[in-house]
Amino acid sequence: MLIVEDEQRLADVLKKQFEEHGFAVDIASDGYIGKQLVAAKPYNLIILDINLPLINGYDLCEEIRKTNSEIPIIMLTALGTSDNKILGFEVGADDYVLKPFDFRELLARVNVFLRRSEINYNTDKISIADLEMDLKTKAVTRAQNKIDLTAKESLLLETFLKNKEKLLTREFIIEQVWGIDFDPGTNIIDVYVNYLRKKIDKGYEPKLIHTKFGFGFYCSDKEM
Repeated sequence: MLIVEDEQRLADVLKKQFEEHGFAVDIASDGYIGKQLVAAKPYNLIILDINLPLINGYDLCEEIRKTNSEIPIIMLTALGTSDNKILGFEVGADDYVLKPFDFRELLARVNVFLRRSEINYNTDKISIADLEMDLKTKAVTRAQNKIDLTAKESLLLETFLKNKEKLLTREFIIEQVWGIDFDPGTNIIDVYVNYLRKKIDKGYEPKLIHTKFGFGFYCSDKEM
């Protein structure tokens, strides 16, 4: 979870409370830092203030939606007019919580969105466009054609599919596919992404594995 909140005391309290409920929490004290963190890490949910230094919450939400249409975003703010709320939803917020608030209610709302996300993977198969992977057998098909993958290629594809539409950093991919102790300076990711593209993208449209230079990789049926 990422909390973008410039009121440090509130941010620290929220971090402590969510961590007590088993969440891993990062804090950004302004919109620019929030934007950098979202680009660097695949969060499951964002809690976003509106009155932020450098980049306000409306603009940050809009920026996030340009590259990630699925991540739940909850605006947590003292701005409570109808116009404020409507603008929040128009730029892509999924929920709007007013300060002051009851933490139990905020926690309940967070859990609702996370349960919805989990439902997407409570299945034996995951897919994007005409590509499908069976999570039990690891069988992969594209346009109903069987695709043979090595164990590492399969794990890399599974990581992409479970995080589709999310920008994944090299560090995250290394941790998921090769383990946290693997050398992050190696070019092994580029090598295996190339292997994967040759098998699942070559000869097919749309292309599904994309590179955002300087940031990482993402799986999508359209370029961000």
